This record gives sequence, structure tokens and C-alpha cells, in this order.
Amino acid sequence: MVPSLSSSDNNGHVSSTPDTCSDNKVVPVSSIAAALAKPDESPYYIGFEKVRVDEYHNVSNPEGIIQLGLSENTLSLDLLKEWLNKNLNESLSQGSSDGLINVDKLAPYQQFDGIMELKKVMARFMSEVLGGGTIEFDPLQVVLTCGANPANEILCNCVADPGDAFLVPAPYYPGFNRDMKIRSTVELIPVPTLSSDNFIVTIEALNIAYDQAKKQGKNVKGLLFANPSNPVGNMFNKETLQNLLNFAKEKNIHIISDEIYAGSRYGDDKFISIAEVVYPESIEKDRVHIVYGLSKDLCIPGFRLGVVYSWNQDVLTASKKLTRFCSVPLPIQQILLSMLSDGKFIQDFMKTNQERLRKRYSIFVEGLEKLGLGYVKGSAGLYCWVNMGRLMSSQDEKGELELWDKLMNIAKISVTPGGACHCTEPGWFRCCFARLSVEDVCLTIERIKRIVESVKPKCCGCQCDRNRAK
Repeated sequence: MVPSLSSSDNNGHVSSTPDTCSDNKVVPVSSIAAALAKPDESPYYIGFEKVRVDEYHNVSNPEGIIQLGLSENTLSLDLLKEWLNKNLNESLSQGSSDGLINVDKLAPYQQFDGIMELKKVMARFMSEVLGGGTIEFDPLQVVLTCGANPANEILCNCVADPGDAFLVPAPYYPGFNRDMKIRSTVELIPVPTLSSDNFIVTIEALNIAYDQAKKQGKNVKGLLFANPSNPVGNMFNKETLQNLLNFAKEKNIHIISDEIYAGSRYGDDKFISIAEVVYPESIEKDRVHIVYGLSKDLCIPGFRLGVVYSWNQDVLTASKKLTRFCSVPLPIQQILLSMLSDGKFIQDFMKTNQERLRKRYSIFVEGLEKLGLGYVKGSAGLYCWVNMGRLMSSQDEKGELELWDKLMNIAKISVTPGGACHCTEPGWFRCCFARLSVEDVCLTIERIKRIVESVKPKCCGCQCDRNRAK
């Protein structure tokens, strides 16, 4: 029985008595809550849950599942630990007369979009990492958020109405479906790319997707992409970025460039921000917006600092108001203000972190080559885009999911299948390597070898399949 409240007794106490008239109806929740309460069906999220209950540890759980599905960098946490141990108290005591934590400064209300001191050092940091020291970012165009995911959602709400659509070159980061669609309710339209084009989107493919969307009555409001690419790991050159800007001009739509991996480079290619393309422009900047954050490049996803950067004043004004729901705690801002102001530490950290990423990537792909598995030669990110198509029982979605299940339950490694990223070519998998020690990389390759050795050769043994997409 569902209890109900009776009137108070003689002592003024309210008592609870069974409601014999109740028909036990379930109180309805919103459609958003109902959808979120359902189990996640994507292998991307299923993998997280499986790892959560059986995660590999070299000592406590050596037979557990190795996590290659989470794009997180732990390679340089030792550098962060050293800096924090030396500077944390000083960071939080700034302005204090007694050298103790300055509660008077840290406890009161703040500007939800971030303190100006941090915006200034963040703009300088972005000028170096995104602009290569040649493009100047303006702190007045910086809006701070508690992570890049809220930054993406804020931009959705600023440039699109419910039911509007964004074109997104695919394969793309599976989390976009969650970040962009849960509350802003925009539609994401995958624009297919091909391995023969190194998974770089073409204007022809964008035009086809745009025209099809219009025929279906969809209102396309923007073009969303990650540069460097997640999950592929390649980067757009200046010509491609200019073509994307021209496309946006022609269709009169917005561009959202997610550049959160700009500083996590392990290749020789130069990163070019969309800011470099629009920098000389005088009239088209209003349609361009950048998302950035420190989760990847500084290895601090737990600090939750993201950035909306825009040339559109209406978007900036609206974004500042929306940060009321996703502001960065002031103690975190003070710590990051000190850290980003420490020029030598930042310079040394970025250099060392990139070197470590490069070495770990090299070890990982060397292992793939020994197994005869192809991959896209990446330039940035925390992952490798691997072609395991020859290990599949059938070259379709079913075969890809069967292989994903074998990797999870037989090889005991969790990877992200290409289908979860809307890749149209079955057999590609995103493998994140930046959480692995050298020993764990070697163990991962050994575990993949279990699957390779269980599959009969499908060709004469030549190099044709092995060299695919390298």
C-alpha cells in the first residue's frame, strides 16, 4: 500500500496511514527523464559499464577488462602532482594577509562565466596552443564553462532551436549524441567520410547531406566538427577549413569547431585552428564558434574547465547567462589561474606530454603492425583508429558487433566500434592508448593477438589487407 498522511493526532503529530483507495499508479516523469532512465544501448556506453564492474589492474585484477574506450590521458599526472604539491596552497591563498587559504575570496558568489584574470591567461594559452603564437585570442570573447561538453550544449542552444539540425562529419565522437541532443534536442545528421579520403569530409558529401535534409523538411542551422578529429586522429589543413567556411557562408549556417585535442599532438602535422582561417575576415566571423578545454591537453578532466569562444556578441551574451547552470568553481579557477600563469611549467608540461604521447602511440601501432592490422596514421588525440575488418566474420554491422563482443569478452579489452561513431565502413575501432603503461600496451597487443590467431586467413597472405589505410 502507498502511505498517505492523516490529520494530526491529539498531540499535534502527523501520522501516516495506508491509503486503501490507491490504485498504485506510477507518477509520470518527463519524456527526457524517461529516456535517460533507460539503459544505454550504444556499445560506447555499454563498454563503460562492463569495465566499471571488471576493470583491469595489474595487481588486484590482472584478468580484468583493459579500458581502451575512454579518451583520457594519465601519462603526465606525475608532472601535475609535483606542481600541485608545490603550489596548491599558494594558489588558494592569493590575496590573504596571513598566507592561509583566502576564504573571503573563494567563498562568495562570482561571475558565472569565469573571472577575468583566468580568461586572460586562458586566452594567452589558447593563442599558443590553438594559434601557434600567431593568432591572438581575445579574453572578452572567452566564456568559461565546467567542461567542453556544456560548452557544446550552450552553443547548440545559442544557434539552434529545438528540432533544428547540425551536419556532423562522420565518424564522430559518440558523446556528441548525448551532449547535443539531451536538453537542446537538436538533430545531428552524420555526413559520411571514406577511408580512401583519409576520413576527411568533402564539400560534395556536405552538399548531398544538406540537400537531403532540406528535402526532408529539416532546418540545418550549423556544421559541427572536431579538429583534431575524434575518433580518427587526423587534422584539417587550411584549404579544407577554408572550404568548410565557404560552405557555411553559402548555406548561411553556423560553424562549431571542437578543438579540445589541439595540444595533444603526437604527429608531425601542424594544427590549424578555424580561428586562423577567419582571422583576416571582416564580416563572416559571427558564424564561427570554437569549443576548447583543458581536460585533454593538461590531463585534468576532473577539474572541469571548458571554453566557448565566439565572435558573435549575441552568442557571447547568451552563453554568459547560460553558464549559471554550469559555472566553474572558484577554487578550481584560482588553481588554474596560477598553473596557466606559470609559463615555464606549462611549456615544459606540453613538450613532455606530447613526447610521451608520441612514444606511447609508436609502441601501440608497432604492435598493430606485427599483428597485420591497419590503422590511420594519426596526428593528435589520445587514440588510434584501427582497421580490424579482416577479423570480422562478415563485413557488416553484425560482424563488427560480433568482433566487438569477442574483444570485450575473450580478449578482455574495451574498444569503441566504428558503428557507435556513425562510421559507414564496418571494421574500424577507436583504441585509446593514453591511459596505458608500456607494459599494459604490450599486454593489450597480446590480448588482441588471441583474436587474430583465432581467425583463418582470408587472402593469400600478401600485404594488401595489412597495408590498408596506413
